[in-house]
Amino acid sequence: MRKAVDSRAALVMVGLCMTWSLQQVALKASAADAAPVFQLALRSGVAAAMVLLYARIVARDRWLKGGLLTPAVSVGSLFALEFLLVAQGLNWTSASHMVVFLYTAPLFAALGLHLRLPDERLSRLQWSGMSLAFVGIALAFLVPAMLEPEHGRVALWMLGDLLGLCGGVTWGMTTIAVRTSRMSEAPATQTLFYQLSGAFVILLPAAIVLGQTRFHASLVLWSSLAFQTVFVCFGSFLIWFAMLRRYLASRLSVLSFMTPLFGVLWGVILLNERPSAAFALGAVLVCAGLIVVNGDTRIEPWLPRSWRRGQHSSTRTDHR
Repeated sequence: MRKAVDSRAALVMVGLCMTWSLQQVALKASAADAAPVFQLALRSGVAAAMVLLYARIVARDRWLKGGLLTPAVSVGSLFALEFLLVAQGLNWTSASHMVVFLYTAPLFAALGLHLRLPDERLSRLQWSGMSLAFVGIALAFLVPAMLEPEHGRVALWMLGDLLGLCGGVTWGMTTIAVRTSRMSEAPATQTLFYQLSGAFVILLPAAIVLGQTRFHASLVLWSSLAFQTVFVCFGSFLIWFAMLRRYLASRLSVLSFMTPLFGVLWGVILLNERPSAAFALGAVLVCAGLIVVNGDTRIEPWLPRSWRRGQHSSTRTDHR
């Protein structure tokens, strides 16, 4: 039986969210030494090998066989596309903007699963959370651009933000691809391996084609690659999956939305970014909407009976 989140689990989730939120900051900080798309290709390849060794030697997971070629290709391709969009978007927008727009993924996953699976229908409360989050997206995306006096800078800034939002859409599509295929029955290490290996196979040629394979060995770059590979792609995912086996997924998912808020904070502290007041307000609305969409089972008992429903959505998303 999975149990409710206790103080220990809450502290672990704070650590995980802080780790996930540092990804875009690490990429942005080391972009002068290696292009983000090249970094993502390298970290994905090494992390895929680490996950495979862990699954075979330590966890001894029994991976599914047969009938997985199409979903494996879909999941790997979508994962690669997501991070290609992130890598290119970071060339023009800030790390704090990127992490907020990327973490809109659960909204698009919930919307897609609502259309595909009967047991994933959104309640009235969840639709209100979706509306709140989309208002936040519009506020964070449009208002700062309208207040910026330099039009050339606005075009690049908005392009970077748009690529981040498209990355969120692609991440949501990855969740849908997993939930609506046989991949949903596979061990977590198998799904993660397909995602990481797919990213390596696609992003490395993309970096070569785009001419973004420069590699200036520096302490900042090696630290970024080590952090992303060992702590994010490998260690944090294993801890997350272990938490899912012990605690209720719905409670953990709500706590995971600390990630974009930490992302904005790290951008300010480490990269000296200065998000506008409109963007900060939009980010808060996005996070609030995400919490309503994913935490509906905790909120609905406090609402009038007309707002409740018999079945609750179990829409969740994986983490990067």
